[in-house]
Amino acid sequence: MVAVTGDENSEAPAPTDSSGTGEAIAAGDRAAPEAAIAERDEDVSERDVTAESADDAAPDPGEDEATPADLEQESEIAADYIEGLLDVADLDGDIDMDVEGDRPVVSVVGATLSELVGPRGEVLEALQELTRLAVHRQTGTRSRIMLDVGGYRAHRREELAELGRKVAEEVGRTGVPQRLDAMTPFERKVVHDAVAAAGCRSESEGEEPSRRVVVLPAEEAVEAVMEPAGGQG
Repeated sequence: MVAVTGDENSEAPAPTDSSGTGEAIAAGDRAAPEAAIAERDEDVSERDVTAESADDAAPDPGEDEATPADLEQESEIAADYIEGLLDVADLDGDIDMDVEGDRPVVSVVGATLSELVGPRGEVLEALQELTRLAVHRQTGTRSRIMLDVGGYRAHRREELAELGRKVAEEVGRTGVPQRLDAMTPFERKVVHDAVAAAGCRSESEGEEPSRRVVVLPAEEAVEAVMEPAGGQG
């Protein structure tokens, strides 16, 4: 979970929730090395709009769109690579392959796979980057494959979607922007989507590994607040 903090330069999570709800929101994951690579593909400014990094967005217009056969090939390469890692580490796990939208997803399921997730998902992020590199080595194209272990990402997605909804509701009620702690591109994308669905706006600011989401009131709400003030002048 992610703590709301008013200090955008602080890397440590704030001890309290500044949203006024009294509910602590724990810190997000540290971004993996892939995050910096992914976000260099976009026009990074101190504040960017809700379109998040190339890591979680659609392929660039100049790139050839992957065909179903391409996605299947990426999944098979990734599955073979992960299977080899499991054998080396002497870990048991079943591997599932799927496609979500235009990106392949490889999931490892098993009873004792916490070692592959690590504290706050740090090991999982590193494994995903290694898997993408393995796919790239064989296909010659950049892979956006997503790796999940033990349902960690699915569970994290639910947590972050709920976080985005709650913070958006608070911002919509008070009109006061809220900053969240640093997150990975995957996590920021989930929060952006949840905030937009709740009727608010969001931006990303800062640079990795301290890049974070800022939740803002909807433009309509800002205009409604400004109009009475203008009439009084």
